[in-house]
Amino acid sequence: MILNISAVLLFGAASALAVKTKSAGGGAALVLFLFGFFAAGTGAYEPIHNLVQASADAIAELGN
Repeated sequence: MILNISAVLLFGAASALAVKTKSAGGGAALVLFLFGFFAAGTGAYEPIHNLVQASADAIAELGN
């Protein structure tokens, strides 16, 4: 079974959790950056989207 979740929804939930727990680390900064990026849909969308997609594909391949 494949579960498909929107990146905006995923990073939005992670951002809300980071703000609620008052996380101030590098991971929280990355999550907040990615949420803002995906929500805004700027001109840099394509290269960053490709990087995130490649990372997700690499993590998925580790399980196989």
